[in-house]
Amino acid sequence: MKALLVSFLAAVTAATAVAAPAHPPHVIGNSELRVLPVTPAGRHYQLSVGLPASYASQPERRYPVVYVTDGYWDFQKLDAIRGSLTFDKVVPEFIIVGLGYAGENLNQGQLRSWELSPVAINGDPQTGHAAEFLETIEQTIIPFIEREYRADPSHRVLAGASLGGLFTLYSMYSKPDLFQGWIAATPAVVLNNDWLLDYENKFAAAGHKLKGRLHVTMGENEGVGFISGILRYNARVQSRQYPELAYSFRIIDGERHAGMQMEAYTRGLRFVFAPLAAEQGPGLFP
Repeated sequence: MKALLVSFLAAVTAATAVAAPAHPPHVIGNSELRVLPVTPAGRHYQLSVGLPASYASQPERRYPVVYVTDGYWDFQKLDAIRGSLTFDKVVPEFIIVGLGYAGENLNQGQLRSWELSPVAINGDPQTGHAAEFLETIEQTIIPFIEREYRADPSHRVLAGASLGGLFTLYSMYSKPDLFQGWIAATPAVVLNNDWLLDYENKFAAAGHKLKGRLHVTMGENEGVGFISGILRYNARVQSRQYPELAYSFRIIDGERHAGMQMEAYTRGLRFVFAPLAAEQGPGLFP
Protein backbone atom coordinates (compact mmCIF):
# COMPACT_ATOMS: atom_id res chain seq x y z
CA MET A 1 0.00 0.00 0.00
CA LYS A 2 2.81 2.38 0.93
CA ALA A 3 4.54 1.67 -2.36
CA LEU A 4 1.35 2.46 -4.26
CA LEU A 5 0.93 5.77 -2.38
CA VAL A 6 4.50 6.78 -3.12
CA SER A 7 4.00 5.92 -6.76
CA PHE A 8 0.77 7.94 -6.90
CA LEU A 9 2.39 11.01 -5.33
CA ALA A 10 5.30 10.77 -7.72
CA ALA A 11 2.89 10.68 -10.68
CA VAL A 12 1.00 13.74 -9.39
CA THR A 13 4.25 15.63 -8.90
CA ALA A 14 5.41 14.75 -12.40
CA ALA A 15 2.08 15.83 -13.92
CA THR A 16 2.22 19.14 -12.07
CA ALA A 17 5.75 19.75 -13.26
CA VAL A 18 4.70 19.13 -16.86
CA ALA A 19 1.70 21.46 -16.54
CA ALA A 20 3.78 24.33 -15.13
CA PRO A 21 4.48 27.06 -17.70
CA ALA A 22 7.99 27.12 -19.08
CA HIS A 23 8.07 30.93 -18.96
CA PRO A 24 6.29 33.56 -16.84
CA PRO A 25 3.15 35.09 -18.39
CA HIS A 26 3.21 38.62 -19.74
CA VAL A 27 1.57 41.07 -17.34
CA ILE A 28 0.50 44.61 -18.22
CA GLY A 29 2.57 46.99 -16.13
CA ASN A 30 1.00 49.45 -13.67
CA SER A 31 -2.27 47.53 -13.75
CA GLU A 32 -4.44 45.97 -11.06
CA LEU A 33 -7.51 43.75 -10.93
CA ARG A 34 -10.13 44.74 -8.36
CA VAL A 35 -13.09 42.46 -7.67
CA LEU A 36 -16.23 44.05 -6.24
CA PRO A 37 -18.85 42.37 -4.01
CA VAL A 38 -21.73 40.70 -5.80
CA THR A 39 -24.57 43.15 -6.46
CA PRO A 40 -28.17 42.59 -5.26
CA ALA A 41 -28.97 41.58 -8.85
CA GLY A 42 -26.29 38.88 -8.69
CA ARG A 43 -23.77 40.64 -10.95
CA HIS A 44 -20.12 40.11 -10.04
CA TYR A 45 -17.92 42.85 -11.45
CA GLN A 46 -14.16 42.96 -11.88
CA LEU A 47 -12.34 46.19 -12.68
CA SER A 48 -9.12 46.32 -14.68
CA VAL A 49 -7.32 49.44 -13.46
CA GLY A 50 -4.46 50.90 -15.47
CA LEU A 51 -2.41 53.54 -13.68
CA PRO A 52 -0.39 56.30 -15.40
CA ALA A 53 3.39 56.07 -15.57
CA SER A 54 3.82 58.95 -13.12
CA TYR A 55 1.28 57.67 -10.59
CA ALA A 56 3.85 56.40 -8.05
CA SER A 57 6.33 59.26 -8.45
CA GLN A 58 3.80 62.11 -8.20
CA PRO A 59 1.68 61.27 -5.13
CA GLU A 60 0.08 64.70 -4.99
CA ARG A 61 -1.35 64.50 -8.49
CA ARG A 62 -4.89 63.55 -9.53
CA TYR A 63 -5.76 62.10 -12.91
CA PRO A 64 -8.70 61.99 -15.33
CA VAL A 65 -10.35 58.57 -15.58
CA VAL A 66 -11.56 56.76 -18.69
CA TYR A 67 -14.13 54.07 -17.91
CA VAL A 68 -14.44 51.61 -20.79
CA THR A 69 -17.09 48.92 -21.25
CA ASP A 70 -16.14 45.37 -22.24
CA GLY A 71 -12.97 45.67 -20.17
CA TYR A 72 -11.99 42.04 -20.92
CA TRP A 73 -11.49 43.16 -24.54
CA ASP A 74 -11.00 46.92 -24.61
CA PHE A 75 -8.88 47.60 -21.54
CA GLN A 76 -5.80 46.36 -23.40
CA LYS A 77 -6.69 48.48 -26.43
CA LEU A 78 -6.76 51.67 -24.39
CA ASP A 79 -3.62 50.70 -22.49
CA ALA A 80 -1.77 50.15 -25.78
CA ILE A 81 -2.93 53.50 -27.14
CA ARG A 82 -2.31 55.61 -24.04
CA GLY A 83 1.51 55.62 -24.06
CA SER A 84 1.84 56.99 -27.57
CA LEU A 85 -0.75 59.71 -27.00
CA THR A 86 0.78 60.88 -23.73
CA PHE A 87 4.26 60.87 -25.32
CA ASP A 88 2.97 63.18 -28.04
CA LYS A 89 1.21 65.30 -25.37
CA VAL A 90 -2.09 65.16 -27.24
CA VAL A 91 -3.75 63.76 -24.09
CA PRO A 92 -2.91 64.11 -20.40
CA GLU A 93 -1.93 61.07 -18.37
CA PHE A 94 -5.09 59.27 -17.28
CA ILE A 95 -6.34 56.25 -15.36
CA ILE A 96 -8.10 53.48 -17.31
CA VAL A 97 -10.88 51.46 -15.69
CA GLY A 98 -12.06 48.45 -17.68
CA LEU A 99 -15.54 47.28 -16.68
CA GLY A 100 -15.71 43.48 -16.67
CA TYR A 101 -16.72 40.38 -14.74
CA ALA A 102 -15.10 38.23 -12.09
CA GLY A 103 -14.61 34.53 -12.76
CA GLU A 104 -13.07 32.15 -15.25
CA ASN A 105 -14.30 30.79 -18.61
CA LEU A 106 -17.18 33.25 -18.74
CA ASN A 107 -19.53 33.81 -21.64
CA GLN A 108 -18.68 37.49 -22.11
CA GLY A 109 -21.05 37.91 -25.03
CA GLN A 110 -24.01 36.72 -23.00
CA LEU A 111 -23.05 38.68 -19.90
CA ARG A 112 -22.60 41.97 -21.72
CA SER A 113 -26.05 41.80 -23.27
CA TRP A 114 -27.55 42.07 -19.78
CA GLU A 115 -25.53 45.19 -18.92
CA LEU A 116 -25.18 47.16 -22.11
CA SER A 117 -28.59 47.00 -23.79
CA PRO A 118 -30.96 49.76 -22.62
CA VAL A 119 -34.01 47.88 -23.87
CA ALA A 120 -34.81 44.16 -24.00
CA ILE A 121 -33.63 42.56 -27.23
CA ASN A 122 -36.48 40.58 -28.79
CA GLY A 123 -38.17 40.45 -25.38
CA ASP A 124 -35.30 38.51 -23.78
CA PRO A 125 -35.34 39.17 -19.99
CA GLN A 126 -31.58 38.56 -19.88
CA THR A 127 -31.12 41.81 -21.81
CA GLY A 128 -32.21 45.40 -21.34
CA HIS A 129 -30.67 46.15 -17.92
CA ALA A 130 -28.52 49.14 -18.85
CA ALA A 131 -30.31 51.34 -16.30
CA GLU A 132 -29.26 49.00 -13.48
CA PHE A 133 -25.70 48.86 -14.76
CA LEU A 134 -25.51 52.64 -15.00
CA GLU A 135 -26.80 52.93 -11.44
CA THR A 136 -24.07 50.52 -10.30
CA ILE A 137 -21.46 52.60 -12.10
CA GLU A 138 -22.72 55.79 -10.47
CA GLN A 139 -23.30 54.50 -6.95
CA THR A 140 -20.66 51.79 -6.59
CA ILE A 141 -17.92 51.76 -9.23
CA ILE A 142 -17.15 55.48 -9.51
CA PRO A 143 -17.14 56.02 -5.71
CA PHE A 144 -14.85 52.99 -5.34
CA ILE A 145 -12.37 54.30 -7.92
CA GLU A 146 -12.41 57.82 -6.49
CA ARG A 147 -11.87 56.46 -2.99
CA GLU A 148 -9.12 53.97 -3.84
CA TYR A 149 -7.22 55.97 -6.46
CA ARG A 150 -6.25 59.59 -7.04
CA ALA A 151 -8.97 60.16 -9.60
CA ASP A 152 -10.10 63.62 -10.66
CA PRO A 153 -13.92 63.63 -10.39
CA SER A 154 -14.15 66.66 -12.68
CA HIS A 155 -12.73 64.73 -15.65
CA ARG A 156 -14.56 61.44 -16.16
CA VAL A 157 -14.89 59.86 -19.60
CA LEU A 158 -17.06 56.89 -20.64
CA ALA A 159 -16.06 54.86 -23.70
CA GLY A 160 -17.42 51.79 -25.42
CA ALA A 161 -17.73 50.02 -28.75
CA SER A 162 -20.73 48.46 -30.49
CA LEU A 163 -23.23 47.60 -27.76
CA GLY A 164 -20.84 49.41 -25.43
CA GLY A 165 -21.06 52.43 -27.72
CA LEU A 166 -24.83 52.32 -27.49
CA PHE A 167 -24.57 52.12 -23.70
CA THR A 168 -22.26 55.13 -23.74
CA LEU A 169 -24.82 57.21 -25.62
CA TYR A 170 -27.66 55.93 -23.44
CA SER A 171 -25.66 56.94 -20.36
CA MET A 172 -25.09 60.42 -21.74
CA TYR A 173 -28.82 61.03 -22.13
CA SER A 174 -29.75 59.30 -18.87
CA LYS A 175 -27.19 61.01 -16.61
CA PRO A 176 -25.68 63.88 -18.61
CA ASP A 177 -23.71 65.23 -15.63
CA LEU A 178 -22.03 61.95 -14.60
CA PHE A 179 -19.30 62.17 -17.24
CA GLN A 180 -17.67 65.06 -19.03
CA GLY A 181 -16.69 63.13 -22.15
CA TRP A 182 -18.06 60.22 -24.18
CA ILE A 183 -16.46 58.02 -26.86
CA ALA A 184 -19.00 55.93 -28.79
CA ALA A 185 -17.21 53.68 -31.27
CA THR A 186 -19.51 52.08 -33.84
CA PRO A 187 -22.56 52.32 -31.54
CA ALA A 188 -25.37 49.83 -32.14
CA VAL A 189 -27.96 52.55 -32.76
CA VAL A 190 -30.11 50.21 -34.86
CA LEU A 191 -30.97 48.07 -31.82
CA ASN A 192 -34.76 47.67 -31.58
CA ASN A 193 -35.51 49.87 -34.57
CA ASP A 194 -33.46 52.91 -33.56
CA TRP A 195 -34.75 52.89 -29.99
CA LEU A 196 -32.01 55.35 -29.05
CA LEU A 197 -33.35 57.99 -31.43
CA ASP A 198 -36.72 57.93 -29.68
CA TYR A 199 -34.96 58.18 -26.33
CA GLU A 200 -32.88 61.11 -27.58
CA ASN A 201 -35.99 62.84 -28.89
CA LYS A 202 -37.67 62.65 -25.47
CA PHE A 203 -34.50 64.07 -23.91
CA ALA A 204 -34.52 67.06 -26.26
CA ALA A 205 -38.30 67.57 -26.05
CA ALA A 206 -38.00 67.86 -22.27
CA GLY A 207 -35.61 70.77 -22.73
CA HIS A 208 -32.53 68.99 -21.40
CA LYS A 209 -29.10 70.12 -22.54
CA LEU A 210 -25.78 68.38 -23.07
CA LYS A 211 -22.48 69.75 -21.85
CA GLY A 212 -19.15 68.07 -22.56
CA ARG A 213 -17.32 66.43 -25.46
CA LEU A 214 -18.75 63.60 -27.59
CA HIS A 215 -16.90 61.61 -30.24
CA VAL A 216 -18.77 59.10 -32.44
CA THR A 217 -17.22 56.87 -35.09
CA MET A 218 -18.13 54.12 -37.52
CA GLY A 219 -16.26 51.90 -39.96
CA GLU A 220 -16.61 52.67 -43.66
CA ASN A 221 -17.08 49.00 -44.54
CA GLU A 222 -19.51 47.93 -41.84
CA GLY A 223 -22.92 46.54 -42.75
CA VAL A 224 -25.14 48.98 -44.60
CA GLY A 225 -28.05 48.59 -42.20
CA PHE A 226 -25.82 49.04 -39.17
CA ILE A 227 -24.07 52.18 -40.35
CA SER A 228 -27.33 53.72 -41.55
CA GLY A 229 -28.43 53.90 -37.92
CA ILE A 230 -25.20 55.66 -36.94
CA LEU A 231 -25.61 58.12 -39.80
CA ARG A 232 -29.16 58.89 -38.67
CA TYR A 233 -27.87 59.51 -35.18
CA ASN A 234 -25.10 61.76 -36.46
CA ALA A 235 -27.64 63.86 -38.38
CA ARG A 236 -29.80 64.10 -35.26
CA VAL A 237 -27.01 65.32 -33.01
CA GLN A 238 -25.84 67.88 -35.56
CA SER A 239 -29.39 69.21 -35.86
CA ARG A 240 -29.62 69.87 -32.11
CA GLN A 241 -26.68 72.29 -32.01
CA TYR A 242 -26.25 72.12 -28.25
CA PRO A 243 -24.12 75.19 -27.46
CA GLU A 244 -22.11 73.49 -24.70
CA LEU A 245 -21.57 70.16 -26.48
CA ALA A 246 -18.41 69.76 -28.54
CA TYR A 247 -19.23 67.07 -31.07
CA SER A 248 -17.01 65.13 -33.47
CA PHE A 249 -18.00 62.44 -35.95
CA ARG A 250 -15.57 60.36 -37.97
CA ILE A 251 -15.79 57.54 -40.53
CA ILE A 252 -12.80 55.19 -40.29
CA ASP A 253 -12.01 54.50 -43.92
CA GLY A 254 -11.53 50.94 -45.14
CA GLU A 255 -12.37 49.31 -41.79
CA ARG A 256 -15.14 47.07 -40.50
CA HIS A 257 -16.81 46.68 -37.11
CA ALA A 258 -13.84 45.41 -35.08
CA GLY A 259 -10.87 46.71 -37.05
CA MET A 260 -12.00 50.33 -36.74
CA GLN A 261 -11.95 50.36 -32.96
CA MET A 262 -8.28 51.09 -32.28
CA GLU A 263 -8.37 54.22 -34.42
CA ALA A 264 -11.78 55.12 -33.03
CA TYR A 265 -10.45 55.09 -29.48
CA THR A 266 -7.29 56.94 -30.53
CA ARG A 267 -9.25 59.73 -32.19
CA GLY A 268 -11.83 59.74 -29.41
CA LEU A 269 -9.27 60.13 -26.62
CA ARG A 270 -7.59 62.96 -28.48
CA PHE A 271 -10.92 64.73 -28.91
CA VAL A 272 -12.34 64.40 -25.41
CA PHE A 273 -9.04 65.42 -23.82
CA ALA A 274 -8.18 68.22 -26.26
CA PRO A 275 -8.74 71.07 -23.74
CA LEU A 276 -6.51 69.39 -21.13
CA ALA A 277 -3.84 68.55 -23.71
CA ALA A 278 -3.70 72.20 -24.75
CA GLU A 279 -2.66 73.08 -21.19
CA GLN A 280 0.38 70.80 -21.47
CA GLY A 281 2.01 72.64 -24.34
CA PRO A 282 3.46 71.07 -27.51
CA GLY A 283 5.06 67.64 -27.68
CA LEU A 284 8.78 66.93 -27.95
CA PHE A 285 8.87 67.30 -31.73
CA PRO A 286 7.23 70.02 -33.85
